[in-house]
Amino acid sequence: MALKPKQNRYSAIIEKIFFAHFKPGATGFEFARDELVTVAKKLKIELPKNLGDVIYSFRYRAAFPASILDKAPPGLEWVIRPSGKALYTFAAVSAPRITPSPLLGETKIPDATPGIIVRYALTDEQALLARVRYNRLIDIFTGVVCYSLQSHLRTTVKGMGQVETDEIYVGVDRRGAQYVFPVQAKGGSDNLGIVQIEQDFALCAAKFPGLICTPVATQFMTDNVIAMFAFEQSSGGVRVAAEKHYRLVAPDDVSPDDLAAYRKRID
Repeated sequence: MALKPKQNRYSAIIEKIFFAHFKPGATGFEFARDELVTVAKKLKIELPKNLGDVIYSFRYRAAFPASILDKAPPGLEWVIRPSGKALYTFAAVSAPRITPSPLLGETKIPDATPGIIVRYALTDEQALLARVRYNRLIDIFTGVVCYSLQSHLRTTVKGMGQVETDEIYVGVDRRGAQYVFPVQAKGGSDNLGIVQIEQDFALCAAKFPGLICTPVATQFMTDNVIAMFAFEQSSGGVRVAAEKHYRLVAPDDVSPDDLAAYRKRID
């Protein structure tokens, strides 16, 4: 089977897997990681050394082929969830990707990032996490005193298999209540996806059951503007509980007018 015009190898593989399992009216079905290899061989496609990049691509970078998109029920879109060791599930959900609101106002924050970090930082996830850490943006955003516990926590969660979060913060508020904040970061052209947030809730339940879990996602909008989201679980699934946009500026760029406007804001 040759690739369709303008169809890349990842699209060809995922399309073949999807239609091997899909039945009209279905809103979800499981497939195995090994199918990526089997299908690639049938299509005579060379796979990347990291098989997971095929799945990662459709979660955060690329859209599914139109043939797959067309099979989603009205108002829903397809996502790929982990469902166990070397297993995945295609599921039709609402609002699978998280994007910053273009109408939300910005808050200026005096940039405390060390100059050498600013000079050499890129626009990827690690640069973003560094900006968030040095400027205490998790504390500012959540209103909780927070501490970075671990970067790139990778663990196994029952029913999901291996999951990973970019950074874990723990914190305490003025009442003494303790929190855990799994943080997902996206730089460049990658998109935030709801699947990662679902995994973060599951990770908290498995590894930090005694703490209040609030997953946080953060994304560069421009080099100095950072969007941040907090999430909650509801009967309808994961929902955005809060969104803020922070612009990192020189201290002198926060004017008296800015401060007066911030005092009048409704939280």
